[in-house]
Amino acid sequence: MSKAKILIVDDDPDFVEYIRTVLEANDYQTASAGNSDQGMRVLSRDKPDLVVLDVIMSSILDGLTLSQRMAEDPALMDIPIIMVTSIANTDYLALFPTDENIHIDAFLTKPIAPAELLRQIERLLDGK
Repeated sequence: MSKAKILIVDDDPDFVEYIRTVLEANDYQTASAGNSDQGMRVLSRDKPDLVVLDVIMSSILDGLTLSQRMAEDPALMDIPIIMVTSIANTDYLALFPTDENIHIDAFLTKPIAPAELLRQIERLLDGK
């Protein structure tokens, strides 16, 4: 029997494939989207158990936009979010909000070690 369904929202197809490979090798079901609008469509249709979400996609803080939209939707607000980004290595770091309530449950910096990703997923899903 397969484990939980995880939505990967990232505009980098290589990163999506890397994460999908790691997750499916550990019996998770996966779905993917390339930006926050696609992510909302998949969320509404599939109601995954967890979201792995990039920050910078079609706009600099696209991932934060999606996490906010999820927080405001009663049907999606309880889905855990692992935010992944390489923003710390870019000029955009100063744009990342530090003084507001960001609706994420874990934060990982790319490149992501598979063991750490799986540990965070298991931690968040055990809490459901």
